[in-house]
Amino acid sequence: GKVFCMIYAMFGIPLTLVLLSALVERLMIPSTVFLQFLNSRLGHLYQPFNIRVLHLALITSGLVALFILLPAALFAALEPEWDYLDSLYYCFISLTTVGLGDYIPGDYPNQPYRPLYKVATTGYLLIGLTFMMLALTIFCEIPELNLGSLFLMRADEITGDPEKMRLQAAGGAPIGAKYTEQNRFQESKDNTPSPDDMTPVHARP
Repeated sequence: GKVFCMIYAMFGIPLTLVLLSALVERLMIPSTVFLQFLNSRLGHLYQPFNIRVLHLALITSGLVALFILLPAALFAALEPEWDYLDSLYYCFISLTTVGLGDYIPGDYPNQPYRPLYKVATTGYLLIGLTFMMLALTIFCEIPELNLGSLFLMRADEITGDPEKMRLQAAGGAPIGAKYTEQNRFQESKDNTPSPDDMTPVHARP
């Protein structure tokens, strides 16, 4: 049983992540439409960063109310030994994938429609995890709030990329800087009049 559980987890967890990622990609379409709507209405009043933060706040607030606060009230009503705080704790711990297992819905022996209750709870967890991943995806798409890319940039500044350093050492300067300098030199040559050109300055192209 333990070996089967380990093998099942090795294949089941990646497949579940693939499924959730595919669902999140589909959900990003209406999320992007909503962001475009906010830009069309508020773009002349606020900066794009502020609109993105508002978009994230609205979606996150709706998801918290729909998948944590409201289900907590339902669990508190259905579970005889749970109060609202216990139910809120279960919803938060489950959807944040902490999953301590100290609260399990449907364990009450005399629970009516217990099999259906278990299936509905499983569906709630899958849908809730999908929308939590959606909120994280929207958060990561805001460049100013993407701490991962900030840490990567700082790490590149501190350690340096060996490939970039090798190219700069071989060429003496970054490729972009050399290209800009060559363009500037070429433009100065093109703008310099020929000594044999007798055309007046104001008539030159």
